[in-house]
Amino acid sequence: MHELDSYQLAVIAMGAIAFGVYLLIKGGDWTVDNAVVIAERSGLSKLFIAATIVAFGTSAPELFTSVNANISGYPGISVGNVLGSNIANILMVIGISAMIAPVVFNRAEVRVDTLVMIGATAVLVVASLYGLVPRWGGFAMVAAIILYVLYQYKASKLDVDEEEEHESGASMPGVMLMVGILTLLVGSEILVQGAVAGGVALGVPEAVIGMTMIAFGTSLPELTACVAAARKGQSDMIIGGIVGSNIFNILSVMAFSAIAKPLIIDSRFAQFDMPIVVVVTLIFAVFLLFAGKIGRVAGALMALGYLVFTGAQYLL
Repeated sequence: MHELDSYQLAVIAMGAIAFGVYLLIKGGDWTVDNAVVIAERSGLSKLFIAATIVAFGTSAPELFTSVNANISGYPGISVGNVLGSNIANILMVIGISAMIAPVVFNRAEVRVDTLVMIGATAVLVVASLYGLVPRWGGFAMVAAIILYVLYQYKASKLDVDEEEEHESGASMPGVMLMVGILTLLVGSEILVQGAVAGGVALGVPEAVIGMTMIAFGTSLPELTACVAAARKGQSDMIIGGIVGSNIFNILSVMAFSAIAKPLIIDSRFAQFDMPIVVVVTLIFAVFLLFAGKIGRVAGALMALGYLVFTGAQYLL
């Protein structure tokens, strides 16, 4: 069979990248638009929809990647994916979203979610110091995420009971929401694979590709959904999506990885990456609990911080 030369491979890769970007843009629009419709018709808050359905859906790449990596004998990739994704969610996704439009939210509405995110991060710290997440720990974390979702659903339903009747029927928007999330996942995969193929064709080392495009790629669904929400002025979708995604990354992605196979955490994570996760999470929590707004300047500083973090990872 005739093999493609580097130029042809690069052209095909660029086409894949362009198609992946298109799918991400369309998937982001469909996800946000239909999540808003579901919230309005069901009476559930946009924050709840974003922090559960959208957050879990956009965390699917991290889930598949981490579980597969741990089963395959690469626990470092599994753990690094969760830590790196949480950092990217806050610094890159929130930062870019705030640069597009200031992210304004009700502090009281995000208080419980913020405290759960801090608690989940504390669990992550303990696990990194211990150096292992056993299977029973994974099951405990899954139980915690189930209780969190049930609590938030009950609280959201109480809010519904206090309001007037809402338009019923969310089946079609529900289907389109799933289509939007699936489009995000497919688009991110095509974009990442296109970038890898293009990098190989241009002679970029595999290690560099893995450290940049692959790590960045698993956060693309969150980034695209939040950018679409920022363009539409849906700040609740941004905050709910990122806080929910960070919680799901720890209490479901890491948990299911540990259930599949006890998850070993290398000591280097506790020495460098974990402190950064803690600092970034606490800074984000301060905004959520006390500020009520993340402006363009703060967003630019967050995005710059992510570039510095990425550069430091590459150099180290």
